[in-house]
Amino acid sequence: MDKRRFLQTAGGLFLTVSAGGLSIPAYASLCRPDDPYRSKIRNFEANHTGDIFLSAEQMAILKSVVARLRRVRGIVGHGRFALVGFDEMLAVARNYRKVGKFPKKELDFLEDIFYRDAACYGFLGEKVLNGLTDQVRKKDSTAIRRTGQYLFKGDPLHTYNALSKKIGGDVILTSGVRGMAKQMYLFLAKALRTKGNLSRASRSLAPPGYSFHAAGDFDVGQRGWGVRNFTSDFAQTEVFKKLVDLGYARLRYPADNLLGLRYEPWHIKIA
Repeated sequence: MDKRRFLQTAGGLFLTVSAGGLSIPAYASLCRPDDPYRSKIRNFEANHTGDIFLSAEQMAILKSVVARLRRVRGIVGHGRFALVGFDEMLAVARNYRKVGKFPKKELDFLEDIFYRDAACYGFLGEKVLNGLTDQVRKKDSTAIRRTGQYLFKGDPLHTYNALSKKIGGDVILTSGVRGMAKQMYLFLAKALRTKGNLSRASRSLAPPGYSFHAAGDFDVGQRGWGVRNFTSDFAQTEVFKKLVDLGYARLRYPADNLLGLRYEPWHIKIA
């Protein structure tokens, strides 16, 4: 039995499902998203019956993993962190006492998170990176000045340059390339904020390996809007209206999509 299949069938020993106040093994759900589906997505920040939660044991590991990933980011820098793969992340941890080597229990936890079928959480998107050590190639990307972000060369860069030229200075690049380390950190940090609710985290962020930021997609926003650029409010901005008018609003996750992720009007589909 391969690693991924084993984790899908046996990993439920550590996870529980919220079911009207009861806790049952996650594998008993057979990875079937329950109804009402659209209500969950529209109310993505709420806890719902059937959501997958980490156990108390794994919550302790989650906290230490998120803290260690944050220290890795502090060493390599926020911008370069976007390009860091799994092996490089481990090397930084080994080589810097300030970070500290990932212990086995944390590595096992990261493998379980990555290889578990995200459909168990209710996320139904495609997997983009199939191996934990898959990485984005640095030579295929380029830094975008004054943004702290990277974009893949080719269609992503050409698309961003074109829409930036046509829309003007109001449009900003808010998130570009995301390698394994960054997507893992973003997802797990969200899981920590939701007190271990992996389903709730996956309604806001693609789980590690499932993000198309590793294949060309990128996020844009309106200058001056800050975190509101990552809310449905962005759809009311002049920048979004211009994206629609110019034909650039090719959304990966449109309203009422059937992929298990909230509406993301800021996410430009390339790949």
